Amino acid sequence: MSKIAIITDSNSGIKLTEQNEDLYVLPMPFIINGEEYFEEISLSQEDFYKKLAENADISTSQPSPFQVKEMWEKALETHDEVVYIPMSSGLSESCHNAIEFSKEYPNVTVVNNQRISVTQKASVYEALYMAKNGYTPAQIKEYLETTKFDSSIYITVDTLKYLKKGGRLTPAAALIGTLLNIKPILQIHGEKLDSFAKALSMGQAKAKMIAAMKKDLETVFKEYYENDEMELYIAHTNNEEEALKFKTEIEKACPKLKVKHLDPLSLSVSCHIGPGALAIATARVTKK
Repeated sequence: MSKIAIITDSNSGIKLTEQNEDLYVLPMPFIINGEEYFEEISLSQEDFYKKLAENADISTSQPSPFQVKEMWEKALETHDEVVYIPMSSGLSESCHNAIEFSKEYPNVTVVNNQRISVTQKASVYEALYMAKNGYTPAQIKEYLETTKFDSSIYITVDTLKYLKKGGRLTPAAALIGTLLNIKPILQIHGEKLDSFAKALSMGQAKAKMIAAMKKDLETVFKEYYENDEMELYIAHTNNEEEALKFKTEIEKACPKLKVKHLDPLSLSVSCHIGPGALAIATARVTKK
């Protein structure tokens, strides 16, 4: 049986300290005031939010070809094959670039899983399970790409400042929204970060997200939900105290499911929505 390494990026929310002999995490780069930083190496969650508060010019970037290939080659020193699971191709070019790079590496399989954050993390751990239980890289890729849309994320933001800064809101809409204390609810499903609904308070936003998730579980994912194949997750941006309260509310509304993970949202998403955000997510998991 081939020894397979699973590699992902820090957009998955998997920390560098969670790496092991079969799991590697590629730190994602950021450009802050013209300087390059790497998540968890030269840029911590605390530093990131401090720089956001200081109105630093922050943009996301992609790993260089050298950085990606260097990690693949490191893994191939001790493994026969690599399965690479980058963030959604709909949110970054890094996946498409990795597919091109992999043409030079016959032992590297790139998965276009079209997920990010906690749902990407779920895919990574499914891949690890499959690799340890005799599945080939081709089988892992087929499974993860077949089930990639069996997931959903709803996010509400605490401030419209960063959506405005990123061009997702006009200044006038942001001003009106701020004056009215509107909390937009966004949805990530596969390739896109889209507007889903609006709320007049954080409490109302949380209630709408829970209702939307319950509807998804009972309709879109009904078969998997009834077969106990769905998991729930919570993510937040520098807002753990409220996330813990949100967890209690979710588990009360969805007593059949316990929240599997409560994690910070990836900094690539946080960059566009700012601190204080809350998210609820679900994903189908059969390999566990």
